[in-house]
Amino acid sequence: MSENSNPVFDDKWILAKRGQKNSVDPQKPYSWLIEKERTMSGKIEDVAIIFLTNRECPFHCLMCDLWKNTTDESVSPGSIPNQIEWALNQLPPVKHLKLYNSGSFFDERAIPKEDYQKIASLISSFETVIVECHPKLINEKCLVFRDMLKPELQIALGLETVHPETLSKLNKQMTLDDFSKAVGFLNKHSIKSRAFILLRPPFQSKEEGIYWAEKSIDFAFNSGIECCIIIPVRAGNGAMDLLREHGSFSPPDINSLETVLKYGIGLNKGRVFADTWDLEQFSSCNDCLDSRTSRIIEMNLNQWVVGRVKCKCKATCDSCQAAED
Repeated sequence: MSENSNPVFDDKWILAKRGQKNSVDPQKPYSWLIEKERTMSGKIEDVAIIFLTNRECPFHCLMCDLWKNTTDESVSPGSIPNQIEWALNQLPPVKHLKLYNSGSFFDERAIPKEDYQKIASLISSFETVIVECHPKLINEKCLVFRDMLKPELQIALGLETVHPETLSKLNKQMTLDDFSKAVGFLNKHSIKSRAFILLRPPFQSKEEGIYWAEKSIDFAFNSGIECCIIIPVRAGNGAMDLLREHGSFSPPDINSLETVLKYGIGLNKGRVFADTWDLEQFSSCNDCLDSRTSRIIEMNLNQWVVGRVKCKCKATCDSCQAAED
């Protein structure tokens, strides 16, 4: 990777490995969509997701590729409400909303505090709103925004992994204690939280990836998290590609995702979802990809374990080894 056999994966190293950002418009979100999700009430309902355009997250995590759709500087006050209003005019009416901004909602360099009231007014018709934030930025600003809202506020936090050495190498600049304190603060103030958990981050074998993802789910629920989302780690951000080239990273396979999802649902401690975006890159068998994707989606929505998929490639395709029921 460099002349240094033990590189330090800090901001300088990570930023040096990047390619170019995509062109974005600070007055429009870079994407928006509708997805179905099982809510806390047990109902399967549509959720709108608006991917806001703003400055890059100040925490440059090793595995992150969200910087690709960010601006170099903070957007001007009023830009974020403009983006939300524009997107809501494109989307059908739904009850639930996610405002994801490629970083932390409560980073004032990303979402200006003076925009909170306008944002609250624009989203007053929703039942719930979910934003994302780095655990170290959870503070009184969350309560200020919550008190302006009619919808219930929920906050998504990146736990990533409880493997101590791996977490340190991710440049997350967070400890497990930081995470627990953030969840404790939110619970104290009756704000539900969800955790993003990585499946097979760098420096882990397939077996280690499964084991530590399951341990991370345990830790999240024991900390007071209400919902866990399993994210298969991908290449494509420069740093991860270099790690893959040098044997320090391999993406997980779809069977690992099924295994961890089954484990999490089986705990019956809260909702557990698997990220289903671009699952084809985690499967080497086209014959069973659609069936496996459908199985994962059904497990996400119903929160029960669905019978395993059997495929003729079972003997030769590692990604199609069926998880035990």
